[in-house]
Amino acid sequence: MNRDIYEKIKNGEITYSDYIANVFNNIENKNKEINAFISINKDTNLLAEEINENIRNNKERVLEGMTFAIKDNILVEGLGSTAGSKMLKDYKAIYNATVIKKIKEAGGVVVGKTNMDEFAMGSSNETSYFGVVKNPHDFNKVPGGSSGGSTSAVASDMVDVALGSDTAGSIRQPASFCGVVGFKPTYGAVSRFGLIAMSSSLDVIGPIAKNVSDCEKVFNVIAGKDEYDETSLDILEENKEWNIEDLKNLTIGIPKEYFVAGIDEEVKESVNNFVSKLKELGVKIKEISLPHTEYAIACYYIIMPAEVSSNLARYDNIRYGSKLDDINVSNLKDLYFKTRGDGFGVEVKRRILLGTYVLSKGFYDAYYTKAQKVRRLIKNDFDKAFSEVDMIITPTCPDKAFGFGEKSKDLISMYLSDIFTVPMNLAGVPAISLPLTKGKEGLPIGIQFVMNDKLDKKLLKVSKVLESIIKYN
Repeated sequence: MNRDIYEKIKNGEITYSDYIANVFNNIENKNKEINAFISINKDTNLLAEEINENIRNNKERVLEGMTFAIKDNILVEGLGSTAGSKMLKDYKAIYNATVIKKIKEAGGVVVGKTNMDEFAMGSSNETSYFGVVKNPHDFNKVPGGSSGGSTSAVASDMVDVALGSDTAGSIRQPASFCGVVGFKPTYGAVSRFGLIAMSSSLDVIGPIAKNVSDCEKVFNVIAGKDEYDETSLDILEENKEWNIEDLKNLTIGIPKEYFVAGIDEEVKESVNNFVSKLKELGVKIKEISLPHTEYAIACYYIIMPAEVSSNLARYDNIRYGSKLDDINVSNLKDLYFKTRGDGFGVEVKRRILLGTYVLSKGFYDAYYTKAQKVRRLIKNDFDKAFSEVDMIITPTCPDKAFGFGEKSKDLISMYLSDIFTVPMNLAGVPAISLPLTKGKEGLPIGIQFVMNDKLDKKLLKVSKVLESIIKYN
């Protein structure tokens, strides 16, 4: 909700009900083409009256009246929560995720649930049971994934803010492709209670918005320790508001492993130009090394499928999932084959099989245990780097948004879309993608800023200054 609308509500020129009705009309018109939303929540009448009164009586809460799109793997009581899968196409949540509870208490309005790669497995939003999502900048291009619905909803001005989940870059990569801001917090900084799990040691919920300030506002509401999530934690405070002069006190690291052969030339050039601009402002730039980056994708595609195999074992169409009609089986094994075979898509099946394999007897130590050791080495790389620098800058992605079907037959190429975002999930450190510029075809290019774990609030405040230097439009 922009300031003009806010003032009109405050002055009694319009009501919040009028405003939210226009929001839903806008969503209905744009979603026909973009397919960002799986479901819409129009049951906002009582909430609209409360927000209207709060604004007019100067009782605004932190998120008063802000419209939210929620990725469909985050539970919202009474709304469908499909995780983009046929397996859960009829499931409705019976409680609110902790992040939803906090958003509602702060005055946020959930207007709908967004499309996503099935169970968050994908980098293009092409694996959803509910159809592909289109990039608002070019309907022939993917929006990125798996939070493509959330980023497209924000980029096309359907909502103020969205929530996504990030396991390997699923907030940052689509944010880069769609030209919006996407923030992945420190692992544990935001409660995962009410998130449909994909990979429990990697999943993080984070905000997506048009600017860093809105991301910061939402993060400050949803962050914090939660009694329902034992992995949740408190992060460090940062009360200082940064300015351009303060940047001279930072040392920023540029990892040489992120500027290698294969990166799109426009992406490389735009990031290098921004780094040069920082040098001109007197910011200290230092080349660093994150030597185990080359193993990050291989490491991820052992740990993540192993956790997928465990987390998705519950979806057997008996305890969870939609029942098959006219099923005729003689034993439990056949039942599982039929129901799970029908309910899951190809990519989900692939990852379950891979995860079950690496966890099986005789292969556990050779693959899973070794991958966990490599993960520790990747974390050590970041620890060493942050002993030398305050922040790291990288491209968010090695390329811009690609066409539908362009990488679906080349899985390695698809998986490599996350090569610059996966290491931060494995290390558990916070990272944010900001829109940097647009390429010759008008497609956005993102830049990624990274700080050490628990420095989320500092990263957001510094990113607001960097955003003012970028001046993306």
